[in-house]
Amino acid sequence: MIRHMTRGASVLLLVVCLVVAVISVVYPVYVIRPFRAQGARELAAALAVMRIQPAATVISAIAALAALVMYWRAQPGRWRRGIATAGAVFVCLLAVLARVNIYELMFHPDGRPSFGTVPQAKLAKDEHVIAVKMDGAARAYPIRNISYHHVINDVLDNVGVVATY
Repeated sequence: MIRHMTRGASVLLLVVCLVVAVISVVYPVYVIRPFRAQGARELAAALAVMRIQPAATVISAIAALAALVMYWRAQPGRWRRGIATAGAVFVCLLAVLARVNIYELMFHPDGRPSFGTVPQAKLAKDEHVIAVKMDGAARAYPIRNISYHHVINDVLDNVGVVATY
């Protein structure tokens, strides 16, 4: 009877850890992404989750490992132990991923922009651009592209140019 209770409690703890870790990592990324409208409450919730994310994922990983140890002691079946181990490893992986700043990976300076002629450009008729003209040389940087990088480093007529939005 105690063995069954320990097994059930460890499974419940592992599932709670999985849910907490997944929500901590996935929800902010889902809400805070380019070109997606966010409501004030939704954004506030995502930012609140991001503030507690490091602690929540570490606590979840430690609790998941403790649940795994309890489960291994109570469960003799190998394949069930394997599933529990995979769940605990996934929680630990999410704890590591929570330390990666996904926004820093998504939004980085574009140091090598590519250019084409006006007919080659695939711009919508209402597309906004940042235009730079120096001594007869001109470039247009679409806002849509700059939104992903926030900074475009370029050289125009042998002069360094930084376009930002």
